[in-house]
Amino acid sequence: MKEIIKFQFSKKDLMKKAHEIRYEVFVIGQNCPEELEWEFEDESTHYLLIDNGVPKATARYRKTINGYKLERFAVLESERGKGLGHKILKRILFDLSNFKGLIYLHAQVDVIPFYEKIGFVKEGKQFEEAGIQHYKMTFKRN
Repeated sequence: MKEIIKFQFSKKDLMKKAHEIRYEVFVIGQNCPEELEWEFEDESTHYLLIDNGVPKATARYRKTINGYKLERFAVLESERGKGLGHKILKRILFDLSNFKGLIYLHAQVDVIPFYEKIGFVKEGKQFEEAGIQHYKMTFKRN
């Protein structure tokens, strides 16, 4: 059974599981600087997708001066292509459905289609963040 748990930074047991996924995906898998991975944790709302008791995916969002920024979408490599990332993304968008302002993210170039399927649109020029090329994407409500 799949479940998505929404939680705050103070839930240390859940944060540990989310950090393990993000460490494997970003720090080890993509060679991102570890210190960048842990910024803004206490001001973010976090999500963890658990499948049959095993944590498999995570993400978070935080309020910025521009709106809500969605971040740190990470699915274990062995679990990709099963729709887990979309499940978390859809849950976050549902939770933010009453917010009428800007919802945006910085998407790695190779996962642009992942976000486009849900209604995000590229804006501006490509840029580098943590050594990886990105585009800013904004959510366009139907």
